[in-house]
Order: sequence, then C-alpha cells, then structure tokens
Amino acid sequence: MQLELVTVTKDEDMNVIIGQTHFIKSVEDIYEAVVNAVPGVKFGLAFNEASGVCLVRCAGTDQRLINLARDNALAIGAGHIFVLLLGNAFPVNVLNAIKTVPEVCSIFAATANALKVIVADDGAGRGILGVIDGEKPKGVESDGDAADRKALLRRFGYKF
Repeated sequence: MQLELVTVTKDEDMNVIIGQTHFIKSVEDIYEAVVNAVPGVKFGLAFNEASGVCLVRCAGTDQRLINLARDNALAIGAGHIFVLLLGNAFPVNVLNAIKTVPEVCSIFAATANALKVIVADDGAGRGILGVIDGEKPKGVESDGDAADRKALLRRFGYKF
C-alpha cells in the first residue's frame, strides 16, 4: 500500500467540504440540499463512483467551481467521495443539510484553510485516511484573543 498527500486546489476565499457517500444518487441529493440551504449559492460538486464505469459525476451552479471540484476529485481518486466547493457560502450554511442526505456517510473536512488529503492506494482502489486542515497551533488563546473571537462571531452575525 502506498500513501499519498493530495493538496486541494482552490482559491483562498473558497470553502471546501469533502466527504464520503455511497450511491450515484448522491450527486442530485447533495445538489438539492445545497441549493435549498442557500438560495443563489455558487458551488461545484464532484462525486467519484467506486464501481461499474467509475466516473467522476459533476453538478453545480458555477462552471469554474464545477471544474475545480472535478479536478480535485480526480486528484484524490478515492471511490465514493465527494468534493463540494463553495463560492459565496460557508460550510456552516450547508453542512447540516448535507449531513441529512441519506447517502452521506461522513464528512472529512469543511474549511476555507489550505487542505491536504491523506490517501491510501492499494493498487486496485484508493481511500481517504484523513485530512490536514490548515496549520499547527501556535499557542493558547489569551483573554484578549477570546474577546476578539467573540467580537468576530458577533460581527459576522453568528452570535448576538
């Protein structure tokens, strides 16, 4: 078995969700979950089949994001995974809707950070072992840092 580290390609301001799902119907169901959660959302979605013709299935509302999702799904190359790139929404806006899709098994990452996917390849197939999301901690938050965090959440409208 070989291990590979795949860097997710995206713009710095884009958010990405990577998960595992188990059925071709996932493409349409995840699409519906995202557009119902955020009207006017711009996104690209790609799903890797794991049997039969083993195609990368794609959908979305923005062709550039669809192409990026497709390219990332191909680079990861693991079966039954999906890559969702968000252009004008945050994971917090769609994550619960995606988790309720019956075919979705798990979520590996939901982030705007630099993201790397740890992939195992046994010669016949590939699977995601985990992800590296962003950077290492640089310390422990101070009282001032905690106050800044709380202010940021209120400025974004997530807390009152």
